[in-house]
Amino acid sequence: MDPAEWKLSVEHLTLIMPNDGAPRLILDDVGFAVRAGEVFTIVGPSGSAKSSTLRAIDRLVEPTGGRVLLDGRPTNTLPVQELRRRVGMVFQTPALFAGTVLDNVLYGPRLHGIIGGQADGGREQGCDLLGRVGLPPDFCDRSADQLSGGEAQRVCLARALANDPEVLLLDEPTASLDPGAARVVEDLLLRLAADTELTFVFVTHDLAQARRIGDHGLLLVDGRVVEQGPLPELFDRPGDEATRLFLAGRLGGEPTT
Repeated sequence: MDPAEWKLSVEHLTLIMPNDGAPRLILDDVGFAVRAGEVFTIVGPSGSAKSSTLRAIDRLVEPTGGRVLLDGRPTNTLPVQELRRRVGMVFQTPALFAGTVLDNVLYGPRLHGIIGGQADGGREQGCDLLGRVGLPPDFCDRSADQLSGGEAQRVCLARALANDPEVLLLDEPTASLDPGAARVVEDLLLRLAADTELTFVFVTHDLAQARRIGDHGLLLVDGRVVEQGPLPELFDRPGDEATRLFLAGRLGGEPTT
């Protein structure tokens, strides 16, 4: 596999963390590759290190071994600020800063100097970004602490999009939302996947959701890749016994179907 053929490549990723003074293996030789514009889905039982995989990709934790490549270039050769601009991340629980919605949406562009001497301070850009996630312009002036959970998650998505990323990492972005708000966010992501060149790596425990939005995916168990392949074939015709056990709800708890 030529890394240059893939937008994002993860090769032999290993993460060892201290645990009460003793080292603990979190990620064990994790590897996968994602083409530009693809939605790659990671599923697995609780504690399987799905979130740790995303954090290692974005260097929120530094891997112990292996490497991550963006357009064939090792990400550890990129300045962290550049990496975080090109590879955005949305977390499970929406976390907004104190201030207005506009302040939150434009935080990244202001930090990275993307907004120059715009007379309106980037307001038009912020309103456009809110429109992309289904929120009206008058949300710009709302206080961030006045939003519902679903609205806050959409603002987090707009904030990630504001940096014009090439890859978006999504760590169970609908898990903390009620079903209606979760479906709104999921529909937004489906539309973004269809209408843009963004590449997605999507962590979810919801198999029905993975079927709906994923192009390819993998099952992660105890920090190791058990099986990977195109979706929904991976779920319909699993080749590994551990995958069959997970789909049957007999491996680390029952997945949502």
